[in-house]
Amino acid sequence: MKTINVTTKTKSYAIKIGTGALSQLGDLVKTVWQPGQVAVVTDTNVHPHYAQPVVTALKAAGFQVHVLTVPAGEQSKSWAQVERLIDQLSRAHFTRSDGVLALGGGVVGDLAGFVAATYMRGIGLIQVPTSLLAQVDSSVGGKTAIDLPTGKNLVGSFYQPDLVVIDPDTLKTLPARMLAEGYGEIVKCAALVGGDFWSLLQPITDVTAILPAAPALIAASVAFKAQIVMADEHEQGQRQLLNFGHTIGHALELLARGRLMHGEAVAIGLVQVSRLFAMHGLAPAELAETIAARLSAVGLPTKLPAIASAEVVAVMHHDKKIHHDALTWVYLDAIGKPKLAPVPVAELPAWVAPLWQLPTEVAGPTDN
Repeated sequence: MKTINVTTKTKSYAIKIGTGALSQLGDLVKTVWQPGQVAVVTDTNVHPHYAQPVVTALKAAGFQVHVLTVPAGEQSKSWAQVERLIDQLSRAHFTRSDGVLALGGGVVGDLAGFVAATYMRGIGLIQVPTSLLAQVDSSVGGKTAIDLPTGKNLVGSFYQPDLVVIDPDTLKTLPARMLAEGYGEIVKCAALVGGDFWSLLQPITDVTAILPAAPALIAASVAFKAQIVMADEHEQGQRQLLNFGHTIGHALELLARGRLMHGEAVAIGLVQVSRLFAMHGLAPAELAETIAARLSAVGLPTKLPAIASAEVVAVMHHDKKIHHDALTWVYLDAIGKPKLAPVPVAELPAWVAPLWQLPTEVAGPTDN
């Protein structure tokens, strides 16, 4: 089992990566928590596959386990679910000696993390991500959040977990579309890092190649993100680089209203921001196509869906990266050479307008 250690100003914790890690979960949890109550927060998709093995492992290690299940999907990142989960913790008499274990994808991790961060001003949190997207992205770094009608992740906190346990075996139950979605975030990280990490992507020529390569891809992504988080826990500087592709991606995800998954929207964002900066003479023209080739190899979308630029700009006005009336964009000079560029909010309509001169997709992808 590979261990990546994260040390920030607020917390030190380990990220454990290994096939079969779920079977060792009880012993791993005992390394950071004394036996007590554990709320396993999961969703309706993950529960049938992994809830019982996790409960069995935790009970064998001496923990009292409560399974709290939410509906699968982004809609669960809501005030209503936060209230429901916190009410269940309170009724079960959870104290600061007890903890929350997030078992699922990014939605579960964000929601359960926010609940752990706010109940009694903070109780123990362990992340056990079961989707590729969550394993390489949202489970590492301490971001927790819920959504508002005006945008994603607008209410949240930075709250580091006590432990992250990543078992690549959980990816075997994912549909191909969700594997590809997580790969979109891997391409983002690899493009930011370049070098050997970018080279790891070259053999991935279709979605079926992701699973056997997953342990190496996960380890490389997590090591990179851990390094960024340790340097900039609260996204004041270098951590902003992780938003590459997200300025456009988050807006498209919200406006697509369920037609685009997060990693799909980010994939479009990666390509389109690279095209946009090329149009403004700040990035090489061929870079967007280099990134697009890696994404389209696994079936990820790269073209803008048929959503009006005015709608996208309106959502961008709620972007968390706006400081002093300017929105900070992340782009690449070349693979492995990221840069930050602030653009005044007042100039956003004209700044993004060139993208809408390019061909668009009539609709977002359908489930497959």
